[in-house]
Amino acid sequence: MTMPKSLCLLRLSAIGDVCHAVAMVQHIQRHWPETKITWVIGKIEANLLAGLPGVEFVIFDKKAGLQGFKDLRAAFKGQKFDVLLHMQVAFRASLASLCIPAKVKIGFDKSRAKEGQWLFTNQKIASQTHPHVLEGFFGFTEALGLPPIVKASSKATPQWQMPLSDQDQLWASEQFSGDKPIAVISPAASKAERNWHAQGYAAIANSLVKRGFTVVLCGGPTELEKTLSEQIIAASGSELVNLVAKTSLKQLLAVLKLAHLVVAPDTGPAHMAVTVGTPVVGLYAHSNPGRTGPYLYQKYVVSDYPQAIFKQYQKAVSQLPWGIRAKGGELMQAITIEQVEEKLALLISDFYPELG
Repeated sequence: MTMPKSLCLLRLSAIGDVCHAVAMVQHIQRHWPETKITWVIGKIEANLLAGLPGVEFVIFDKKAGLQGFKDLRAAFKGQKFDVLLHMQVAFRASLASLCIPAKVKIGFDKSRAKEGQWLFTNQKIASQTHPHVLEGFFGFTEALGLPPIVKASSKATPQWQMPLSDQDQLWASEQFSGDKPIAVISPAASKAERNWHAQGYAAIANSLVKRGFTVVLCGGPTELEKTLSEQIIAASGSELVNLVAKTSLKQLLAVLKLAHLVVAPDTGPAHMAVTVGTPVVGLYAHSNPGRTGPYLYQKYVVSDYPQAIFKQYQKAVSQLPWGIRAKGGELMQAITIEQVEEKLALLISDFYPELG
């Protein structure tokens, strides 16, 4: 495909996924700096990415019902994009795509174009074998004719330049005194069943404090997140910095950039940390970390996912559809403190041997 003059990207959510999409967008910008890029995105996600260079954001409010679609159609009245990258398979997103005029509409290959997404596009990306979500997104750049990110001798090496103001970075630095290394624990995922237990997080916090780290708890304003952070602090007994419900997304990103390492389950801040080069120990049992884990730091993932899948289906992960989820409220309890300690020690040895 020749360089399009205008390109629209449709990816509304979630935080981790839009972080992956940023790497893809900036890959396009490096090859086609003259292409005008518009991104249709959700309200919360737009707060994180506001100020992304060279990208115009159009917010689609999925809670606005029919009015949201009317507003989207009005936003694009009189326009016609050369290309639409339809990167969200939810049926609501496909309906939104009808409000975006484009000559070419590229979607996922038919095996991944769930909820009838294939009916709303006229071109498809190539099928992929066991891709990470980020690699799936880069299938769209390959469909455009751009070079792949996967090198012959190594894993893919995406790059990010996240929009962070000096003000947000100054705010983050002002939350800490002294020169101790910083470890962030972002304990809560969007669903309680994906969270590890407070006693485990407390034990890891204590271990990090003993290693000389300032330990920070981060998260959003939900009651689940605030309650879990309070339980961790009570169980720990160590002096922890509690920033749960006290940061904007930009401020949280600045804290993650300042940190030396992050411990988190399958949640947005884990992927935010990846975008700013902070290594992550990811905790997984419900979803396949090969598909949704912290992309550059898979080496440090603690995963009970294969065992959980085998117990539920009596089959290995390789024998089941890629990305199938394990179900159950107790799966994360199978992750042991010792396993997390082992991965932390490996990460510290690899990145900060002077702290070992």
